[in-house]
Amino acid sequence: MKRAHLLHNPGAGEKDFSKNELMELIGKAGFDCTYASVKKENWDKFEDETDFLVVAGGDGTVRRTAKALLKRKVIDKQFPIALLPHGTANNVAGTLNISGTVHEIISTWHRSILKKFDVGKIGGLPENMFFLEAFGFGIFPKLMKVMHKMEDDAEESREDKIKMARAVLYDVVLSYRPRECKIIADGVDHTGKYIMVEIMNTRSIGPNLELSPTSDPGDGEFEIVLIPENHHKKFEEYLLNLINGKDDSYSFTTLKAKKVQVFWEGKDLHADDETIKIDKPVEINIEVRPGLLEFLVAEVED
Repeated sequence: MKRAHLLHNPGAGEKDFSKNELMELIGKAGFDCTYASVKKENWDKFEDETDFLVVAGGDGTVRRTAKALLKRKVIDKQFPIALLPHGTANNVAGTLNISGTVHEIISTWHRSILKKFDVGKIGGLPENMFFLEAFGFGIFPKLMKVMHKMEDDAEESREDKIKMARAVLYDVVLSYRPRECKIIADGVDHTGKYIMVEIMNTRSIGPNLELSPTSDPGDGEFEIVLIPENHHKKFEEYLLNLINGKDDSYSFTTLKAKKVQVFWEGKDLHADDETIKIDKPVEINIEVRPGLLEFLVAEVED
């Protein structure tokens, strides 16, 4: 019997399942399971006998787990991660095609395969940082700052929260001033004025905005998604159509690279769901670290 260790964020998303319900479901599926709440101290102390971790939470909980794993990888064994997405956006799970009910997802673990997952290493900031989803400048850190000031309504559904965040992003874009950005991607210069620069590892970020639909987080490369000054109006229209449920053929300017140098005129940036404030613009170096994490994903049937 394989040993799973459940890392549970009881406050994530719509609080879909309690500790006891999750433990019972995992046990009934044939796994020996231990438990830790990520809200408690020492939640990241995993026993070496554990075969895989189960993360029940949103993208923020996945990031916290990844941070704990990356700290101990050098001296300890690696722990594959199984996801039970309970957050609002669940961009990591979406990129890995993990969906369905909790019961359905757990049932796939017996026939799952390991999917390598790259990590973005960020250099040039005061502290060492990394990202799983994306690192970027422009409208997204601005959106995050606005959303952090708004009160979270626990009664709202995931769909309502996503729709509201997209509406706030639309307002941000309307008033956002394009900024100069020096971008060197694998030695090629793409410097220009942009309202958004996102170095992507997943297909979507933020409120389920699928900026890079073909992104593979285990291919050893980033997708750099750009919205230049001359696409400002087009992106406004794209967001408005998205909010209103209309189809839009807008395609994002996308580059592929393993190493990226960026110098952004502004001072606000983000790594995944964390906003970063710097005192003055600095040159930042981004490098892909291939396959540092592993996720359990359902085996694709022929």
